[in-house]
Amino acid sequence: MLLGVSILIELLVAVVAFLAARRGRPHVFGLSFTFGVYVLYDMNRMAGSPVTGPLMSGLFLLASLGALVAVIGLWRESRAR
Repeated sequence: MLLGVSILIELLVAVVAFLAARRGRPHVFGLSFTFGVYVLYDMNRMAGSPVTGPLMSGLFLLASLGALVAVIGLWRESRAR
């Protein structure tokens, strides 16, 4: 039950970040991608699929880099004000 709620929240964050990125904040695509990876991972876990190994490690590395790019972009944006 809680995993399902978590997936729903992660999906909402991914969608809202995607919409924000389309409105002139392209660095936020990184957050959208990051939470999309979380949704993929949790849905596979919920289905009982043993998603491990190099594929998920690579996806989580990319997700972390996407989040880093987004946070740096948000930081720069806040300093420019």
